[in-house]
Amino acid sequence: MKQVLDTILYWALYGGWYTLSLLPMWLHYALGRVLYLLLAYVLRYRHKVIDKNLAAAFPDMSDDERRRLRLSFYSFFCDYIAETVKFATMSRQDIERRMTFENAEQADELVKQGRSVALMLGHYGNWELVTSIRRCFTREDAGYGHLYHPLENAAMDRLFLTFRDRMGSKSVAMRDTLRWLTGHERAGRPTVLGYISDQVPLWTNIHYWLTFMNQETPVFTGVERISRKMRQAVFYVDVRVVKRGYYVARLVPITLDASQEPYHFVTDRYFELLEQTIRRAPQYWLWSHNRWKRTREEFERDWQVVNGRVVRRRP
Repeated sequence: MKQVLDTILYWALYGGWYTLSLLPMWLHYALGRVLYLLLAYVLRYRHKVIDKNLAAAFPDMSDDERRRLRLSFYSFFCDYIAETVKFATMSRQDIERRMTFENAEQADELVKQGRSVALMLGHYGNWELVTSIRRCFTREDAGYGHLYHPLENAAMDRLFLTFRDRMGSKSVAMRDTLRWLTGHERAGRPTVLGYISDQVPLWTNIHYWLTFMNQETPVFTGVERISRKMRQAVFYVDVRVVKRGYYVARLVPITLDASQEPYHFVTDRYFELLEQTIRRAPQYWLWSHNRWKRTREEFERDWQVVNGRVVRRRP
């Protein structure tokens, strides 16, 4: 019965989203302006989190400068929502005009040679449009994917996968990462997998801390561990906002073989490049994410590493 209800809900949501998506882009942006006023001035969406993040990341800014930056973030965030809704029915030609890629030839050549590639990016610009990167690679039998966190609601999860996978890159659930990669490896096919790697890890996934945006930050090291194990090349996807709704993503090589680099080199370099991107134009990063809610003090007080695993300390 639950499966039937989920299917009904999926088609209802799909129909509503699809119909809304058919509106012209200018109207989506107009509706986004209404949403901006609502989030920024009425609901004050995650206002305290945004202000806390900005104050810590930019201690030398005045209160007025941070206020303007907060409003600029709200403005872009609403544009991102408008573009993501429109993405459902946006033509391939329009997507290719709006998201262009630079320096993808090196990664494509590696894949043609049978080498697998990891792409690391952040919640910067319109990361949904980055899934169109599949068009930059010419090897047809390779595996192309992007990592994602499955949603608890089955209908919503199916809906997002329907739209995210329409450009030829498959959504791969985090729990299935190794299975997906090794399956292709055993079949003799290289892979290109994109990771958004700037989220806050769970306590049990914290194995490394670094300084990021002026703050001591726990980070995921999974991409580095996987790329080292599978001798993958790693590229950072540096996104620039050219103008409203138009982006350029440049592939910056971090390493052509992660197994040859010192431990934490890939992770350190990724966060160094991401910070450069954010400081260049900070309004386009996801400041509403409570990125620094976990502190080293809490970690050392409540957790310990035993045989390589993070476990809670006994009272």
